[in-house]
Amino acid sequence: MPQVSDETVSFNKERDDSNKVQAILQAVYAALEEKGYNPINQLVGYMISGDPAYITSHNNARSLICKVDRDEILEILLKNYLQK
Repeated sequence: MPQVSDETVSFNKERDDSNKVQAILQAVYAALEEKGYNPINQLVGYMISGDPAYITSHNNARSLICKVDRDEILEILLKNYLQK
């Protein structure tokens, strides 16, 4: 059984440009909307599961979303939401 530590683990990773991530999310959102999907539900499904099948291939959206790590998307979303 692994030993549990009382110390907090620090997560720090070099990040791509947040503007790039924002542009990708907007493009994916638009592609999902164009195909008649609920973009928020589909993106949540992708974020939880990591399965790119939640994202349409329309307008290359699936390929775009796979260019960004999910933890990077989550970090940017949290930062933008909490810093307002």
